[in-house]
Amino acid sequence: MQSKPIALTILDIVSIIALVIATYLALVFAPTELVMGEVQRVFYFHVGTAWVALLGFILASLAGVTYLITKNMAWDRFEVAAVEVSTLFFFITICLGSIWARPAWNTWWTWDVRLTTAAITELIFIAYFMLRQGIEDPEKRARFGAVYTLLGGISAPITFMVIRLFRTIHPVVIGNPSAAQEGGFSMTPDMRTAFFFALFAFTVIFIDLIWHRLRLANLEDKVEQLKLKVSM
Repeated sequence: MQSKPIALTILDIVSIIALVIATYLALVFAPTELVMGEVQRVFYFHVGTAWVALLGFILASLAGVTYLITKNMAWDRFEVAAVEVSTLFFFITICLGSIWARPAWNTWWTWDVRLTTAAITELIFIAYFMLRQGIEDPEKRARFGAVYTLLGGISAPITFMVIRLFRTIHPVVIGNPSAAQEGGFSMTPDMRTAFFFALFAFTVIFIDLIWHRLRLANLEDKVEQLKLKVSM
């Protein structure tokens, strides 16, 4: 087994420190929102996890396109890593959003356009793993996975932009607010500090997890190659 790179070890430590600081900024440093109260603090991690999840889905789509062009399995491994990590983060996003929605909208879930597209995006990428599990040939699996990820990746920017294109109760904190929003608020300077640091922290954590997943994927690839040699 390959030894763990020093740079990855350093990134692990930086990720933990960044998460601790982001937690402090969200729970202690940022002021309490006057209308929603303490539950609004969920917002910092809700947006942070959503940011890296949607970024990862887009990166996975680009990796799929690159694989189809180059046929290099390294891009397939990156695609899988990005989808796995992003699917986990997006699930956390949806859970945190539900916690925030309960006091803001008086319900855990409503079929608002943003929530609906988010749920569809999550289900699309959960189905991605089911697709890959059903194909044994590595090259065929990579090819089908790349095409699926490319098509599924379209849902990521749609989910991001939908609250700016349609009437929705989901708040637009960055940009022009909608008159139909419920639970919207304006950020103070301290809130913005906590917000942007959370984006930074989860970006670092995302990179760290992707790196770990790629190392695992390389080991899985070696095991699969050994199985193919034995079966021949």
